[in-house]
Amino acid sequence: MNAFWPVELSEGPIGLRPIRIRDRRDWQQVSARNRDWLRRWEATVPPPAPGKPSGPRPTYRQMVSFLRAEAREGRMLPFVVTYQDELVGQLTVGGITWGSMCSANIGYWVDEAVAGHGIIPTALALAVDHCFRTLGLHRIEVCIRPENGPSRRVVEKLGFREEGLRPRYLHIDGGWRDHLVFALTADEVPEGMLRRWRGVRQHLEH
Repeated sequence: MNAFWPVELSEGPIGLRPIRIRDRRDWQQVSARNRDWLRRWEATVPPPAPGKPSGPRPTYRQMVSFLRAEAREGRMLPFVVTYQDELVGQLTVGGITWGSMCSANIGYWVDEAVAGHGIIPTALALAVDHCFRTLGLHRIEVCIRPENGPSRRVVEKLGFREEGLRPRYLHIDGGWRDHLVFALTADEVPEGMLRRWRGVRQHLEH
């Protein structure tokens, strides 16, 4: 394991912890229950080139093994999102790049049953603070389909900047889809993202 992984982060009943092989049943149950809710936003694999066979869909164990290997190499932080110690989603810090860039991207999903309760904004704030303050990254990027209003509201609440459109950027739900780019640099949140989110949440509640 590298010096920054594994790690567990929490704020009240909301937590981030490494995904585990033994999460299989809970992860599959949450994923199955939310299949229709998540399908429009889930990454898919484009069709193979003509004459080439399509590869088999990875099993849960294969997925977790890949994510853990990437984490050991410092290229990814594969978290599950928990609420009151129950698995309710997933958040992955990916594409970690060092050198002159020091950046990463973050993707996330959450159980529809708990959406809108501040779980993902809190989880994202925890991850951003870890990336900036512990890992020493400079920039975090979140790419979201323009139609995904709930996900856009997450980054807008946290003060991410909208930087523009990337046409046909990722293969999602069976096709190449446009994505809006939202980004933030460490110097834009000197107070820390979690502290900023606490202030925003307090304002929203009043």
